[in-house]
Amino acid sequence: MIRLLALALIGLLAACDQNMSDQSKYDQYEPAPLLKEGRALEEPVPGTVARDSVDYERAKAEKPLLSAALLARGRKEFDVFCSPCHSRLGDGNGMIVQRGMPRPPSFHIDRLRSADDQHFFDVISNGYGVMYSYAARVPAEDRWAIIAYIRALQLSQNGRLDDVPPAERARLLAENPQ
Repeated sequence: MIRLLALALIGLLAACDQNMSDQSKYDQYEPAPLLKEGRALEEPVPGTVARDSVDYERAKAEKPLLSAALLARGRKEFDVFCSPCHSRLGDGNGMIVQRGMPRPPSFHIDRLRSADDQHFFDVISNGYGVMYSYAARVPAEDRWAIIAYIRALQLSQNGRLDDVPPAERARLLAENPQ
């Protein structure tokens, strides 16, 4: 009797194998009274931009004018998102690299100094090599600010005295005679 009862119990348990697809769920367009908006398909969060949307393409093409405020924002965003790998100097020796992760290229190599700004925008947006996409983390306006700051880093590490305006050059030479 006990064996028969155990066998029946095992048979019942084996019959309870429901698939996830057998669950009741809402179709995306049908009313859903249990959800906040009363429908299963909710509106996107304000400010959400789909990657392939017209707004994204417009933001990609709308490079802001260079200003001190843009550079300051670029430095702030660079320090948060880029410096862990690229370092604050942009030489590719950030803290993550010092802990064993692959080293990214320095922003000061000829290939990246001669790369156009769109290249940097695309890399930040889509990722490159082991770097993943930052499109969901960094808005397009901040990507342009980061690019402006990268250009400032490149100038700071690769500038020549001839690049300095004459009045400033005279002041620098007077302060640092050779």
